[in-house]
Amino acid sequence: MKKTYRKVVLAYSGGLDTSVIIPWLKENYGCEVVAMVANVGQDDELAGIEEKAIKSGASQVFVEDVRHEFVKDYIFPTLRAGAVYEGKYLLGTSMARPVIAKRQVEIAHKVGADGLAHGATGKGNDQVRFELTYKALDPSLAVIAPWREWHIRSREDAMEYAAARGIPVPVTKAKPYSMDRNLWHISYEGGILEDPWAEPPADMFRWTVSPEQAPAEPEYVEIGFEAGYPVSVNGAALDPVALVETLNAIGAKHGVGRIDIVENRLVGMKSRGVYETPGGTLLFAAHKELERITIDRDTMHFKETIAPRYAELVYYGQWFTPLREALDAFVDSTQRRVTGSVRLKVYKGQVSVAGRRSPYSLYSEDLATFGADTVYNQADAAGFINLFGLPITVQARLEQKVARQSAAGEAGRPAQQDEPEAAAQAAKPSVEALGA
Repeated sequence: MKKTYRKVVLAYSGGLDTSVIIPWLKENYGCEVVAMVANVGQDDELAGIEEKAIKSGASQVFVEDVRHEFVKDYIFPTLRAGAVYEGKYLLGTSMARPVIAKRQVEIAHKVGADGLAHGATGKGNDQVRFELTYKALDPSLAVIAPWREWHIRSREDAMEYAAARGIPVPVTKAKPYSMDRNLWHISYEGGILEDPWAEPPADMFRWTVSPEQAPAEPEYVEIGFEAGYPVSVNGAALDPVALVETLNAIGAKHGVGRIDIVENRLVGMKSRGVYETPGGTLLFAAHKELERITIDRDTMHFKETIAPRYAELVYYGQWFTPLREALDAFVDSTQRRVTGSVRLKVYKGQVSVAGRRSPYSLYSEDLATFGADTVYNQADAAGFINLFGLPITVQARLEQKVARQSAAGEAGRPAQQDEPEAAAQAAKPSVEALGA
């Protein structure tokens, strides 16, 4: 017998999986189901979602606007850390899960629920991201993960289950790939994309234009930062959500931000994902360039070693951990003077840096110039090279000494006969032995 629950809060998206989970929870656990919808920037996907959840059997629906929190407390810290998973993925879904799960726990407390549920599959990363957040914020709440329990084993099964209960879902067998959208990106998985040799269908992309169809003229965009936080676009101060939306529009128009990656999931398998992250691509390029002129060499190089680890923490769902907080403290220190502007040139899917400036720039034209200068004495470089290369010099002298000793030893040693000839000589009787 399954344990019964009084009230369960479901992280509801209105998609295929969560649409069928509401009736499934009621049928299998006899519980009241409260649908919690987190607005992380899905736009038109939220239209009519309350009515849909009620028709699917939810007793209450909470639509929570967490966009500002999502950008300010999750996206911007990840940006400042320079965290990119496996060199390509800008972590759009990964960052959204902890903010959704956090609000889900808050709603559970508000309505007096004794359980939480999500629609993540048993093969994916999202189940970990949701449940680690639950554990961090309230481990007393029970967790139900239908994909790890029910008889449904494919999206086709789920569509049949929904159809039998009169639940409309935005997926057809002709286009069975999964899509997840928020303010930062759109991700696509499944269907034809499960073949890593197959090119993504052109009509799959919902956001960015094809680079081939992008405007024939480049566009310049200037992004302003204060202490590593983006604050303006083309000189206009914008709040975090408006700033990301503005950059999304610019990037999408020029076909910027498409990636296709076979990534390593936390659960051990490789999966293929296609992502559109137009504004994020612009922000990462600009922020990185501003760091180049405002952070010293040693700090910059060390920060680059922790960025992949930060990306792993986000990807693995370990947002609410002491390590992430400790890394943020380090990043905060590095970002104190990452203030200034970067000008980008955007053209047919490509982003290039056209200029950068900062009141805290460590770049000195007087030092860097190839022209005549009175600041840098080039003769000083000889002493620097002697000291910097001292370990190399000491090693080379040792090798020369060993080589000379080896050569001297070889010169003082009698010549050696070849082994066959020496053996033949040893086998011959001496003249004395023959009595000559």
